[in-house]
Amino acid sequence: MSPGPSVIRILSVDDHPMLREGIAALVASQPDMKLVAEASTGNEALEQFRKHRPDITLMDLQMPGMDGIDAMLAICSEFPEARIIVLTTYKGDVQVLRALKAGARAYLLKGLLRKELLETIRAVHAGKKHISPEVAAELADHAADDTLTPREIDVLRLIAGGNANKLIADQLSITEETVKGHVKNILSKLGASDRTHAVTIALKRGIVNL
Repeated sequence: MSPGPSVIRILSVDDHPMLREGIAALVASQPDMKLVAEASTGNEALEQFRKHRPDITLMDLQMPGMDGIDAMLAICSEFPEARIIVLTTYKGDVQVLRALKAGARAYLLKGLLRKELLETIRAVHAGKKHISPEVAAELADHAADDTLTPREIDVLRLIAGGNANKLIADQLSITEETVKGHVKNILSKLGASDRTHAVTIALKRGIVNL
């Protein structure tokens, strides 16, 4: 089938060449799809999007330099109609919400690519949204949770970096007592038993990244 109006034009963005090769092979086997460009960083993704204006963009989240979230924000600010599918190994609810707010139309775990990618591409191209059931379950599990404030996330990020309360207080220009109050709130909101447990939960849910 020669490329025409009915062919879905795809941009693949991932910093792992083997994953891009796997996607290219899957897409090449479909008569209604064509891979028009690839990128390995967020900056390249923006450049390639401007150049090719793909119908669908497959976006990894964790990349060096500009990550997938920032790349989506940049693309969607210029091209509000961009249809982006996130492909990631991360199913943390906070990470998912961040991606959806940045403009993702679908959120797919890389482990499900062979099973779900092609139908997800067609669904998003048809104007639908899609979230893997596993990811949807994660969102539902935490739907009623108290969200951390931006300051609490700052404190948590510094805890994850191995900083003691005094160092955190110095870096954020607040008192040690204030830090202790934030830590208490963080443990309560995350249902964590201690600081290490809080960091483990935060990494799993995508609240902070190391």
